[in-house]
Amino acid sequence: MELEPRIKLWVEKDGHLVLSDYRVRILELVRETGSLAQAAERLGLSYRRAWGKVREIEQNLGLSLVESEVGGAGGGGSSLTDDGERLVALYERFRRRMEGELGKEFRQLFKE
Repeated sequence: MELEPRIKLWVEKDGHLVLSDYRVRILELVRETGSLAQAAERLGLSYRRAWGKVREIEQNLGLSLVESEVGGAGGGGSSLTDDGERLVALYERFRRRMEGELGKEFRQLFKE
């Protein structure tokens, strides 16, 4: 059995949780599905809870991350704003780098 390190990352601003894997996953699923309701469903969340998390991130960062269109004949939908896309990309890049560094340090210290 091979040992593998794991890490939990999150980003705070002024002591408030702003980003985490969980929060970024909500945003990713909005992008993938075009719907906050579908993103919430895939994560097993209520729409209200998912929307609350998105609003919390937006308020803590002072950015608009998700834009929604009200239903109608063609139905509604949600998408990420440019700031939302940028934030998801930066967080993912940050996470990959941290995991890479974690793996290097682990291998060096534990001499696999």
